[in-house]
Amino acid sequence: MVTSYPKEKLKILLLENIHPVAVEKLNAAGYNNVELLKTALPEAELIEALKKAKVVGIRSKTKITKKVLQETGKHLTAITCFCIGTNQVDLQTAADYGVAVFNSPYSNTRSVAELVMAESIMLLRRIPEKNQAAHKGDWLKTAEGSYELRGKTLGIIGYGHIGSQVSILAEAFGMRVLYYDTVPKLPLGNAQNAESLDNLLEQSDIVTLHVPEEESTKNMANAHFFNKMKKGSLFLNLSRGTVVVIEDLVQALQQKHIVGAAVDVYPLEPKGKGEKFSSALQGLPNVILTPHIGGSTNEAQQNIGIDAASKIINYLDKGNSVGSHSIPALNLPSQKETHRILHIHKNVPGVLSAINSALSDASINIVGQYLKTNEQVGYVVVDVHASGSDFALEQMKKIPDTIRTRILY
Repeated sequence: MVTSYPKEKLKILLLENIHPVAVEKLNAAGYNNVELLKTALPEAELIEALKKAKVVGIRSKTKITKKVLQETGKHLTAITCFCIGTNQVDLQTAADYGVAVFNSPYSNTRSVAELVMAESIMLLRRIPEKNQAAHKGDWLKTAEGSYELRGKTLGIIGYGHIGSQVSILAEAFGMRVLYYDTVPKLPLGNAQNAESLDNLLEQSDIVTLHVPEEESTKNMANAHFFNKMKKGSLFLNLSRGTVVVIEDLVQALQQKHIVGAAVDVYPLEPKGKGEKFSSALQGLPNVILTPHIGGSTNEAQQNIGIDAASKIINYLDKGNSVGSHSIPALNLPSQKETHRILHIHKNVPGVLSAINSALSDASINIVGQYLKTNEQVGYVVVDVHASGSDFALEQMKKIPDTIRTRILY
């Protein structure tokens, strides 16, 4: 598709060693001005780099702060997070500037779910301790404290895309599955809704967290939480570091109320490979510590690259904003012999009426029109006959409370 802004001039900056399949997909769509960097950039360098880019792709370490957006938001078109979350982006400020923010929330669910099952088996068999002993020359050949996964009860807190995948795999291993979620969810297979968090904690042999990072989940796994867990049970966190009070987990492990744990995320994590990692969980027996690698498989990174790049292309080519966290989601069919104008505005009464009145007064016929709003902004897409598009654009720029408007094609 030929867009009004030449594709070869539209610079796309991809940071943090994003999978090369993303570049291949962008190139195939005609976007050849793509710069791929292996690392994140500090704020000052990021601002300078974004002054020359229309689109930026990031992972979890790059922080798109309010200051970054204040310096670059007026010309930045889209931010795409090649990962599950968007907490590294100031979404409110992005919306203020009409910058679309996308992510790829489902592409690494299988990778995380498989690691949950693998670590559950390792902990039940006390492999961390036996592995360490074998490396030291000690021969801990014993069945004491070792158990099968089959027949155990797995408690899943957060029954979203990852939690439900874990549920399916756990049943295949012959486990009983309980789940708890603050949002009503239909069970998959024979999984049962625990109805309350306490019910789940009291019945589960293994508890695994799959919750988002929110105010309501901050420090949810605390002393009270661990005391409610079944004595001799296991605990896993592959969700967000802020949901667990590490000191309380350490105490529960030292008291042997919990006999094993696997943790992949931490309240404070190193910014890169060269920075030292430190945790109070280090050195404890039957504890698996991994460096935030739940979704770090080749398959997951390739899937994320394809999914996130596709969202960039759909937005740049067609104005489709499905999956955006900052502007309303629209999925738009193409119209023949028309030009498409995108209009992002503050969500206040009367904007759509003003657009229609302005175009009507100019005798410009609207072939197609789409509107959606969220709390902050409205997103209007107008398809008009090609002959009147330039004049229509000028009229729409004059509408009060306009954030940005442009001809897409």
